[in-house]
Amino acid sequence: MSTTLVVAIDGPSGSGKSSVSRAVASALELAYLDTGAMYRAATWWCVSQGLDLTDQAAVAAAVDGFPLVMGVDPAHPTVHVGGVDVHEPIRSTEITAVVSAIATNLEVRATLARLQREAIAESQVPGSFSDGRGIVAEGRDITTVIAPDADVRVLLTASEEARLARRARDVHGSDDAAAVEATKDQVLRRDRDDSTVVQFHVAADGVVTIDSSHLNFDETVEAVLEVVETEVGPRS
Repeated sequence: MSTTLVVAIDGPSGSGKSSVSRAVASALELAYLDTGAMYRAATWWCVSQGLDLTDQAAVAAAVDGFPLVMGVDPAHPTVHVGGVDVHEPIRSTEITAVVSAIATNLEVRATLARLQREAIAESQVPGSFSDGRGIVAEGRDITTVIAPDADVRVLLTASEEARLARRARDVHGSDDAAAVEATKDQVLRRDRDDSTVVQFHVAADGVVTIDSSHLNFDETVEAVLEVVETEVGPRS
């Protein structure tokens, strides 16, 4: 296997791509990039500035050059904007409800795409967090637009039922009917909105699909690691 490895993982909301990607990055001693958190951070920044999120030009201008610093340690990923730790605030219901307004802004997508490519390139440089070993990057369009030449590209998916139950457990600590109903907006509406600008339900050519509907967390991580080994060989 090459000394540098880039793994790109895409998929719909609730598919488990963030937690699985972190575990894969840790197992392979790579950096980890949560591109979804970048969109959330941009949303938090615009909200904190009091911007009208429907004003796409103003939002794009605000995001261009906004003071974002992404920590790429899979054991402790961090997100700072202007020196403020926003790891928790960007997960709030308020941000979740409006993040698609940012994620569907094509100028914002172009800005964040540049930052994502820069982070992937940085991970391949000696002296970086992974000392040049590479990165696991996950999020919308990572396998097609951002890193189409990644060594390994995976579409991690699951049934709607499984995704809703997982998100309900993550957010509400339960997957009973009320908790599942409360997560529908976060999962289904976001997927519907985001799918207007990016495809993440069907794997592109060369992208391996893993359906985790009937897999537990450890089994899903192992499935991704098996794809890595199949695609590029055992890690030395």
